[in-house]
Amino acid sequence: MYLAVLVLGFVCNSLSASTTWLCRRLGETRGRAATFILRNVLGIPVWVLGLALAVHTHSAPLFAPSVTAEILGRCLLALGSVLIIVALSALRGRAALPSTHDPLIEHGPYAHVRHPIYSGLLLNLVAIVLVHPRRAVALACALAVIWVFVQSRLEELDLVQRLPEYRGYMARVPRFVPRLLRR
Repeated sequence: MYLAVLVLGFVCNSLSASTTWLCRRLGETRGRAATFILRNVLGIPVWVLGLALAVHTHSAPLFAPSVTAEILGRCLLALGSVLIIVALSALRGRAALPSTHDPLIEHGPYAHVRHPIYSGLLLNLVAIVLVHPRRAVALACALAVIWVFVQSRLEELDLVQRLPEYRGYMARVPRFVPRLLRR
């Protein structure tokens, strides 16, 4: 059950990565509304529900729970959540309601990685497995990691259409992990 819900959420969320196409077909206002509904009404809530169902699904343990894994997991969860909040504040609502007229954001965490929201989500997914080390959770989180890579690529294809300068930004800024040494 949780897998079907998870995949349905991923599909809806992935369809939201076609802002340019939706705005061209439906007009700017309706295209933005469609993106909003696909991402924020159908996509994110449904895949989060899928993850929650996985956490509450009885399955074999992946490894024995430990205090160390629990503490590390909670630290990663906090770090990932802070990164997501900082990234969302840098976007100022553009993540929820993207437009074909959005400017390229290159400050805050976006100066270091192209997808800081997904970087935070990846940390959160690892944290969930550490805190709830069961096979159902690991499978759901592994599928979510694959989806993050696919979704980020779909969004980049859309962003290159909406923001011509995004191609240069992609060449300068890594996708998920900041460079430790600047060139």
